[in-house]
Amino acid sequence: MSEREDRGPDAPGSPGPVVLVIEDEAPIRRFLRASLPSQGYRVLEAVTAEEGLREAASRQPDIVLLDLGLPDLDGLEVIRRLREWTALPIIVLSARGQESDKVAALDAGADDYLSKPFGMRELLARLRVAQRHAARLAPDSAEPFRVGDLTVDLAARRVRRRDQEVRLTPIEYRLLAVLVRHAGRVLTHRQLLQEVWGPGHTEQTEYLRVYMKHLRHKLEADPARPRFLRTEPGVGYRLETE
Repeated sequence: MSEREDRGPDAPGSPGPVVLVIEDEAPIRRFLRASLPSQGYRVLEAVTAEEGLREAASRQPDIVLLDLGLPDLDGLEVIRRLREWTALPIIVLSARGQESDKVAALDAGADDYLSKPFGMRELLARLRVAQRHAARLAPDSAEPFRVGDLTVDLAARRVRRRDQEVRLTPIEYRLLAVLVRHAGRVLTHRQLLQEVWGPGHTEQTEYLRVYMKHLRHKLEADPARPRFLRTEPGVGYRLETE
């Protein structure tokens, strides 16, 4: 069994979100164990992939922080196994910094990716985004998405900027709707192409660049310096949430 915080997720007086850390590096576990509870999170720990999968199934955490380089199973396989039965947010923590590694993790179903070493402020921001993303995916969540002067109401199929309605083409709207449903999460080129254009178009990234340019011209104050629709170089795009 791994080291764990003494309080479990059912402990009285511990109402914060439960974060499952699947990580074999003891210094990082100690750092997270010392830092996250002071920010209102409860921490569970697993040292191996198999233990992490058991903990996820039995303890039902709110968020998973996952290292890719585990001793018994590659982290990508852990992501795939988790995605077979749960949509809980998965944030990858890894020393693998290549774009191809990020794309592979995101395509497998991770919500976000932080390269080691990482700062606590950045991690906390990613955790907040993951929680908001999970709330938007809840069955009873019908609140419009708002960031800055942009409002997207998926239920009403209405987009407004500075209280003025924005007219979008069907494809522009579908692209924006996918980004809104996953706001804060990096979506790879392949994921966006598959969801908007279908599985036969996953290599046609020029479509994506053209329509993203159109969206920026309609939604951004300065399309050359976008605030909302951000590019993750070599990976994909992210709709900011704050």
